[in-house]
Formats: sequence, C-alpha cells, structure tokens
Amino acid sequence: MAAEPIIPLDPAWPRMSLADATAALTAPDTRFEMAELVIGGVPTRVWKNAPPTLAFLIQLSRMHGDRLFTVHEGERVSYDANFRAVAHLATRLREMGVAKGDRVALTMRNLPEWPVIFFAATSIGAILVPLNAWWTGGELSYGIADSGAKIAFFDGERYTRIADRLGDLPDLARVVVSRACGDLPDGVTTLESLIGPPTHWAELAEIDLPADPTLQPDDDATIFYTSGTTGNPKGALGTHRNLCTNILSSAFSAARASLRRGEMPPEPQPKTGLLVVPLFHVTACSASLMGSIAAGNTLVFMRKWDPVEAMKLIEREKVNLTGGVPTIAWQILEHPDRGKYDLSSLESIAYGGAPSAPELVRRIFSEFGALPGNGWGMTETMATVTGHSSEDYLNRPTSAGPPVAVADLRIMDIDGNHELPIGQVGELWARGPMIVKGYWNKPEATAQCFRDGWVRTGDLAKLDEEGFLYIVDRAKDIVIRGGENIYSSEVEDVLYAHPAVTDAALIGIPHRSLGEEPAAVVHLAPGSHASEAELQAWVGERIAAFKVPVAIRFVEQTLPRNANGKLLKTELKTLFAGEGAGAGVA
Repeated sequence: MAAEPIIPLDPAWPRMSLADATAALTAPDTRFEMAELVIGGVPTRVWKNAPPTLAFLIQLSRMHGDRLFTVHEGERVSYDANFRAVAHLATRLREMGVAKGDRVALTMRNLPEWPVIFFAATSIGAILVPLNAWWTGGELSYGIADSGAKIAFFDGERYTRIADRLGDLPDLARVVVSRACGDLPDGVTTLESLIGPPTHWAELAEIDLPADPTLQPDDDATIFYTSGTTGNPKGALGTHRNLCTNILSSAFSAARASLRRGEMPPEPQPKTGLLVVPLFHVTACSASLMGSIAAGNTLVFMRKWDPVEAMKLIEREKVNLTGGVPTIAWQILEHPDRGKYDLSSLESIAYGGAPSAPELVRRIFSEFGALPGNGWGMTETMATVTGHSSEDYLNRPTSAGPPVAVADLRIMDIDGNHELPIGQVGELWARGPMIVKGYWNKPEATAQCFRDGWVRTGDLAKLDEEGFLYIVDRAKDIVIRGGENIYSSEVEDVLYAHPAVTDAALIGIPHRSLGEEPAAVVHLAPGSHASEAELQAWVGERIAAFKVPVAIRFVEQTLPRNANGKLLKTELKTLFAGEGAGAGVA
C-alpha cells in the first residue's frame, strides 16, 4: 500500500493509470515507441527513437549551435565550440593510434574538457574509462592497469597524484594532462597543445568528426568502476545503447508524470542545470549528460560543492534543474542565507544514490515550489531504471518509483530460483536495454551477477500492486555517503592491515543530509594500542578520504558473528546510538 501523502493531493488525481499512461506514450509513431530486439541472445524492449550511438548523439548536438553547453567559472562553451573540440581531439586520437576497442582512461574534475574527451574517444570506437577523481594514486593506478588503458587523460591535480606510479603501467603509451600544475616531464602531452583551452575552442577550424563507420549500438563504449563486497573494484562494461537509452528513459518518466496529472507532456525545451555530481558517476554521465545534450541544456559546473556558491550560481545563471544527492537539497534548504538569493528559477530538484527522508520531499515542494524527483539505478544499469516525481513522489515518498517502459523488475528469493509475490521482500533483479554487458575481464563475477539479461542487484526490495519499487535494505555490505559507495570490505581490509588491529567492521550511521556516514568497530590485539585518530590517518593514507570512518569504537572482545562467521553488524550499530544526526558535511 502507498504511504500517507505528505501534502494534500487533488482528489481527482491520478487522472490516468500507470498502464494507460504507458500505453498512450508508447503507441506506434510516438516519441516513446518501443521495438523488440535480440541483445546478447535475449529478446529486449528498446526505445525505437533513441540515438543509435554516442557518435550520432554528439553530431546531433551541432543543431544547438551557439547555445551554451557548459559554464565553468569564466569559461562559457557553446555547443558549436564543444563539437569543434570533440572533432579535433578525435582526429588527434586517431593520429596517436587509438583504434576501436582501445581503452582511454579519464580522471578529472567536472571540467569542460571532460565531455570533449568522452565523446572524442567513444566516437572513434574506443572504450572510455572514467575513473573516480577522489581515488588515491594507488586506486587510480589499479583502474588504469585493470582496464589496460592505452592513453590516459588527467587534470593537473590527478596527474600529480599518480605521476610517481606511471612507470609501473607498461601498457599506458600516452599521458595527456589538462591544466597542469607546473612543468611536465618529457613525453607528457598537454591537452591545450592538442585542442587549445576551452576559451579558444570556438576558433578551431570546422572539421568532420572522424567517427568509426562500423560503430553499432551494442558495441562497447565505457567501463565504469564499481566496488564489490570483496576484492578490487570491478569495471562494468557499458555499450552505446546503454547510455543512449537514458535519454528517452528520463524523458518518459517526466511525460508519464504529466499524463498522470491530466496534462499533455510539454514539448522538450532547453533548460539550465547545475551539475554537482561528478561525471565519473553514471548518475551524472549517463542520466544527466546524455539527456542534456539531446535537449540542448546548459550545464553549470562547480569546482567544489559549496551551498553559498551554488545559490549564487542558481541566481546568476537562472538554473532550472539541480540535485544529484539529497545532501544538496538539504544544505540549500537549511542555509541561513537562503533568503538572500533568488532561487525562483528552480523547477525540479531530483536525486538518487542515497537515502532521503519524506520531510525533504515535502520541503522541496513547499519551500522551493519545485517538483522533487528520485529514481533507482546502479552502475550495472547505467543509471535510470525507475523514475519517480511530481504527485507520485509526494504520494509515495519512500518509493523509488515504477520502472520505465523498457525495463522489467522482479523480486527473487535469496537463491535466485523463484520469483516472490507482490509485497514480499527479496533480492531485486532488473532487465532492459540499460543493463551493461558484464564486468570487464571478470567472467566469474559476470556469471554470478548477470543471468539471461537480468542483473542481480544485491538490493533487498519489494514491489507494490501498481509496480512501485521500494528499496528495503542492501544485501551487500555497503555504506552510501552522499551518493558515494563505500564498500565495507575495502575499509575493513585497510584496518586489518594495521599491526594493532585483529578484528574490524565498517557500518553506516545515519546522517541527515548525507544519508549515511562510515563508522568502524575495532578489536585490538592484546597489549597493543591505537587511537581513533591514528587509525583514521592510517585509512586516509591508503584509500580515498570519503571512505575514512568518521568515528571508531574499540571493543574488548572479538566482534559478534553468527554460526556461519558473518558479522552481526546490526548489534554493532548500538555502539553509535544517538550519533550521526548532523546536517553538515564532514
């Protein structure tokens, strides 16, 4: 059953059922018409009108001409200038010997160069490998080595972080650095020497994009890394179809909400969005960037999240859309200076990737006058599988919404052999044209998680009578801090490596704006000593800062486990009772 609505709703709502809205939107000769194709041996519904490849999409973007594509501090890049830069860089990549199937690594902040590199590589058939810009040098080195990248692009800060490890990467033939922090050694190329700085892209000669003529929708396009509960991060191998599917999936969810309200879906109009989620996440790259390019949206980048700077940008650039994770909305809502800024241009604040409270849904609607939105997806689904917004979200604030028309969901028992009835909790499985092919060079992990077109998500969930999805818990030991995945085993392994630690567990403690923060429980070897600060520094030296436990509790006995040796983490959370309710960002 749906939760009690958090605001009074129109008694006549909904004016159309989900089934009727879907049927109307996907009828023949409509924008959201579907077709059935066999993908990987599995019959699959697809959006008939989705762009076939990323090369097609970026060439289509030329139609937006002089409209602004990206805004980053004083750099304002039009769609025309962006395309010129993409075409020139793609040409240079071909000259460097980059061919179809070669991996091209990319790690930098959200900068105007990021989408240029992304589309230059994928348009010529290379596989773009976005790496987490918050990773340490060791983590970045692993991603480059595991993917077998032939060329790697860095911004200056990321290059400094990994420079002393490049000699350990024999497959890496070329390094390109943008916005270098000081002099570079011989053999390292600057991006500016290839295509110039963003302020000069409009002056580049107009040339054709050297797209690979053999490129097909189900060709490999990206490797996004996602950590597992054990071992090193796994690379999710995505296709051109996976990414292009999101364009119509996001638009479909918005159109369905309009029909449910009794309104005809409006014609697509370019909007301005404040993008604060890193582009190395599928949320930003797939769910946001792809649709923005198709619609001609303007994307405003921030160097680093700051609520005051965000409000200034919203006011100055007349931002219509923002979000990404609940943290963003919370910090703007509760900032004491909010009244000093004109935020009336905001139309929608949408997010995913972290738990959110029904109170946030209500306040976005009542205080901003903007429509809240969320959805569910994961790296293995290249983002959008469900969409939730408008009255449906206000009516079911604890749901992640129903699946888009080309996706299927089912709830399976723990063994994966039987589908469970409506309302029962089990493991969530998902299927559709957004599901990635599998894990890069990890056949056993692929066989375990992917089956006949379905991905086993590891999330515990249920479906209601109308098909709305409710994520109940995560079967995997994962903490989601402001949209960033922190996998317990990775942090626990680092703690175990400390000479004083003999037992360790990572758990999530609630945080009002971040959703969760990591905390650890540790048992020390008899006669040894380590302080909280010492262990935090130990972890921070070895993995990314956002994974460092914000609190560590020491216990005299080894940690509680069940008969199978699995840690009883629920019992450990009582050690942090009353903590984790803060609203600030650590």
